Amino acid sequence: MTLETLQLGKASALPASPEEAVLDRVPNPHAGTLYLARFTCPEFTSLCPVTGQPDFGILVIDYAPRDWLVESKSLKLFLGSFRNHGAFHEDCTVGIGKRLAELLQPDWLRIGGYWYPRGGIPIDVFWQTGEPPKGLWLPDQGVAPYRGR
Repeated sequence: MTLETLQLGKASALPASPEEAVLDRVPNPHAGTLYLARFTCPEFTSLCPVTGQPDFGILVIDYAPRDWLVESKSLKLFLGSFRNHGAFHEDCTVGIGKRLAELLQPDWLRIGGYWYPRGGIPIDVFWQTGEPPKGLWLPDQGVAPYRGR
């Protein structure tokens, strides 16, 4: 993959669905160095697969890169593709984590999905690839437990 094949620097329409979205990766310039990269999506939206009503949440994605980094524009477009996608909170959160883990093959990845209430009940979903590497600085994800976020 070369930079010419990436969506970066080009006009890109929002994909119609997560399945159609292309996630790009770029070489990690610090491969072999243990560090954490974080992406926060404070206005994530998807649709309830039963009612079609919008769901809103905060996603926090932490990963310890190995050879690859996710290209942020492609990640933004991928996450945006969920706004017309019907899926339960668990499916969205875990599916995003698994897709990133498959693409990047990081040393470690976790995703926290902090969802606003549906039917009066907030649903928070957490997934990770395993134990974090020894020595990795792992800050709190910074989203308080639900108290009327």
